[in-house]
Amino acid sequence: MKVIKTKIKDLVVIEPKIFGDERGFFYEMFQSERYKNAGINENFVQDNRSRSAKGVLRGLHFQKNKPQGKLVSVTIGEVFDVAVDLRKDSETFGQFESVLLTGENKLQFYVPPGFAHGFCVLSESADFQYKCTDYYDPSDESGLIWNDPDLNIPWPISSPLLSEKDMTLPTLAEIKYKIINGWEQ
Repeated sequence: MKVIKTKIKDLVVIEPKIFGDERGFFYEMFQSERYKNAGINENFVQDNRSRSAKGVLRGLHFQKNKPQGKLVSVTIGEVFDVAVDLRKDSETFGQFESVLLTGENKLQFYVPPGFAHGFCVLSESADFQYKCTDYYDPSDESGLIWNDPDLNIPWPISSPLLSEKDMTLPTLAEIKYKIINGWEQ
């Protein structure tokens, strides 16, 4: 596999080695030793899969006190995937990286613990899957509004389909103090 570094430390894109011929293809979606050698030394505890329709935007989600690292990919369809650095001591705090994940390119995006994460669907539908480093805890969830003007993420859609929860998420400026000083403050 090929590991592609981004401008944000620890956030990487992984291009797996694909073995294919006229019958189809094969590739390893995860192999613990290879990922450890690539600097992803995580204990993944949960796998999730979702299907979303064209125009759906999910995110930007994170857990406040039990941050989840995620290894994300698309098996069918196409999504614009985004990670925002919320690690309080990071030089790139508040910066984001984006990548196009498709069933065709088979890329993976490793989003370490401490990032907000979201995606929007560009194809008619998309099957999205991800491995998590911690268990989902609904009492610990939070997020950032998708169109935060300070983040200025170049989403490739202007009127996404959002959950009610995602429509009312705060901006980074509104919760920056809590991220830096702790959610109990």
